[in-house]
Parts: sequence; structure tokens; C-alpha cells
Amino acid sequence: MSVLQNRKVAFKTLGCKLNQSETESMAADFLTRGWDLVDFGERADAIVFNSCTVTRNADRKSRSEMNKAMRIATNNRPHPLLVFTGCHIDANFRKSEPIENRKLEDVHFQNDGNVFLVGNMNKARIPGLVDAHFRGKFIDAKPIVAKRATRTRALIKIQDGCDNFCSFCIVPFVRGPGFSRGLDDCVAAIEEAVKAGFREMVLTGVNMGRWEQSNQTFTDLLDAALACSGDFRLRLSSIEPDGIDDRFIELMTHPKMANHLHLCLQSGSERILRLMGRRYAASEFERIVELLRRQVPGINITTDVIVGFPGETEVDFEDVFDFCERLRFGHIHVFPYSVRDDTLAASMEGQIPENEKARRAARIREVSVDTKRFFRSSLIGSRQRVLVEKASRRADGAIIASGLSSSYVPVCFAVSENEAGIRWVTQSKCECDVDTSVRCMGGSNAGRDTEFDARWTRAGEGIRNCFFSVGIVDIETGENPALLGKLV
Repeated sequence: MSVLQNRKVAFKTLGCKLNQSETESMAADFLTRGWDLVDFGERADAIVFNSCTVTRNADRKSRSEMNKAMRIATNNRPHPLLVFTGCHIDANFRKSEPIENRKLEDVHFQNDGNVFLVGNMNKARIPGLVDAHFRGKFIDAKPIVAKRATRTRALIKIQDGCDNFCSFCIVPFVRGPGFSRGLDDCVAAIEEAVKAGFREMVLTGVNMGRWEQSNQTFTDLLDAALACSGDFRLRLSSIEPDGIDDRFIELMTHPKMANHLHLCLQSGSERILRLMGRRYAASEFERIVELLRRQVPGINITTDVIVGFPGETEVDFEDVFDFCERLRFGHIHVFPYSVRDDTLAASMEGQIPENEKARRAARIREVSVDTKRFFRSSLIGSRQRVLVEKASRRADGAIIASGLSSSYVPVCFAVSENEAGIRWVTQSKCECDVDTSVRCMGGSNAGRDTEFDARWTRAGEGIRNCFFSVGIVDIETGENPALLGKLV
């Protein structure tokens, strides 16, 4: 155990679930070294910022949060150690050099050693480097696999890097070539998380469908993960269409698999998909969705769509619009195309004006609102298992529980004092109106890690007649409106 019992570290993380998983691993390593975790903005001895660069907006936000961390450091005595890592650092370090030469293969120091710049490939070393810094020495740290028990779900990193080099994407440059975590190591991480009390495992990676080890493929890994003992559900953060085959679809019917899949589309135009360098056709994507829905009843399929890609004509965009309407995704993450320096698309002709990108994005978001409501309406009368993450007490004393169903739909409902403290409620009913635009608002963690088997039925005439009311949310902002219900 470290003698630095009172040292404190704070984290700020932007971007994907892979970044979140890596942050949780670092936090776990700090805990084993005797450090305390505090919120970003609180007084800390070290601040670790895990950045993102997937879009220009992500770059701007990364710079803004880095500046905020610098201000926090400047305003505190003694100054905390700053550690900047993640894709934004790899993409922008030594900016004058070719991007393939910019990745940080070692740790770099600035400001007399008060700022560490650490590339993605060295993230696992950060806790050891920081701990050694405060001991006045420099040592290497082994990569670690432990997860910090601060959430209901555990993020299990199984893969990193990508070899696809889609024309719009900077990730292969900043994450490097694809490589896979060993199968035994992945299984051990899942078993460790189950023993720690996690009820949902989320497999993360840049391009998970390309996981491989010797003669084993991603479906072999899924087989092994689902064979782990314990009561848990398994969810995938996202997957490319070329990672799906008949065996994968068969595994999606396993009782432990979450009934949700984030399947990356990017465009519904055949021509634009070719310009993007994607490895499938829109027709093939549609066939996969049809197979999934036929063999996995009630599955929630969500996706990503980029609009305003260079050369995207109005005809191309209408193809995208019609495709999204036809496939009725449970949710669409819509991104106006963002120019990323050093990518092939950045130098393509036919760059689309920003106002036109915004118009097209707004239209696809309207489709997403409609298709999301369509999917949630289809859940009426179905039986769902809800993993409760939070419970908060209202002013009138009622306890409101909230969590996510297996199909990745947020649900809020009232529970009694007794129900809030038990792990299982069986044969319960959850009445809810699926057309409300509301969001569960967090409170205490009472009742966390509790699962309810809930039946949804239509109730009430809208939010004003429901049994409780929480913060109104503009559905067009991309927030997930929760289903409202009452446990009876």
C-alpha cells in the first residue's frame, strides 16, 4: 500500500465509452496505490484529462476543458500535477509533423515537469507515473485491468485501434492499428466485475467486430463472455456492420445479451458510403437490420449518421433521409460532417456549407424523434428487465427509481421503502406513457443495482396526469426521454 494516503486525483473524460473504460481502469489503479478520487474542480494533487478529437467540436471542447484544468491548477497552491492524454493529445502533438509521426510513444513533460503529455498507448502507465512523481522517482507501471466500482455497469475494454481508415475519420491516426486484448484476460475482467457486484458488462473498443486472437474471432469471445457464471447482462458499445454474421445474430438471442445494438451506418446513400470508404453497401446494412429484427424480437437498433459529407448532393441526402425513415431506428446520433485535418475527406471537392449541414442534421433529428417514439410505442405490453441505477426521494416522500431496460430505454417509476432495498421484484407491472418527453433526474444511490421485471402498459393522458413529474426535456436536443411508470 502506498504511503501517500492523502493524495487526491480528479478525472475529466470526454468522448467514447472506450475513453470512459480507460479512465475507470486508471482510477482503479490509483485506488490500489492509496489515492482518493475527487470530482473534477475539487482540490486535487493530480488532474487527469482524457481528451477526444473525433470532430472539430470535440477538439474545441477538449481545448476548453484543458484550459479549465490549467486555470484550476493556477488558482490552487500547491499547483496540482496535470496529465493530458487521449486522442486530442495524439492528434495535435508536434502539429508540424506528419500525423503518423505525432503519436506519443513516451511521456513528455512541460512547465518544468508540472504537466505530463501521455499518448494513448501509455495511458495504463499514468497512475504509476503520477505516483512515482510524488515519490520523487520515475518508474514504469504495468497495464491494469481492475474497474472502479462507481457505476452499475462495468466497461470492459477488449480492443483498440482501427485499420479501416474511413476517409472522414482521424481515429486510426490517433489510436493506431487494431489490436485485441487476450480472450482469457477479457473473461477474467468480466468475472472480476461480476464478483464486484456489477450487473451489466459493456464491451468496448474502437472496432470490436475485428477482435481476433489466433484462430478465434469476435463471436468466440462473445461465446466465452456469455458462458461466465453469475447473473448479469452483456451489452456491446457499438459494432460495424462487417462484424456481423449468422453466428453473431444467433448469440444476440442469448438470455444474457442486452436487447440493444448500436450499429454504425454513417450514410444511407450508396454513393456516399463509397466516398467514405465504408466496407458495406446500404442494401447490405438494411438486410442485416431485417435479419436482426426477425431473429431477435424487440431489439432496439440505434445508429450514427453523418450529414453534409463532401459531395453529398440533395439527391444523396434524400436517400439518407428515406433510409432512416424506412429502417425506423430506436435513436439516431446525427453528426454534421466535421473536417479533420490529414484525412482524405478534408481535401475532397464539394465541401458543404455549415448552414446546409445544420439544415440536413435537423431533418434527420426530426426523423429520429419519430422513429424513437415508434420503437417505444412498440414496447407497450412487453415484459422488460430494468436495471435500476438511481433512486431519489421527492418532497412528498415518494421514492422514484430510474434505470435502463435491456433494450437501452430509460424507465422511471415509484417504489416503496421495502422495494427500494431489495434486489429483485418479480411479476411486477410498470404502467407508463411512452409519448412523454421527460428525463429521470438523479438523486441518491439508494436502490442501485436492483432489478425489476416490469410490464409496461399505456396509462394516463400525458405527463400532467402521470403519477409524478420530472424535468421537461427538449427531445430534439438528443436527450433520451424516459418512459414513465408506476410499480404496482
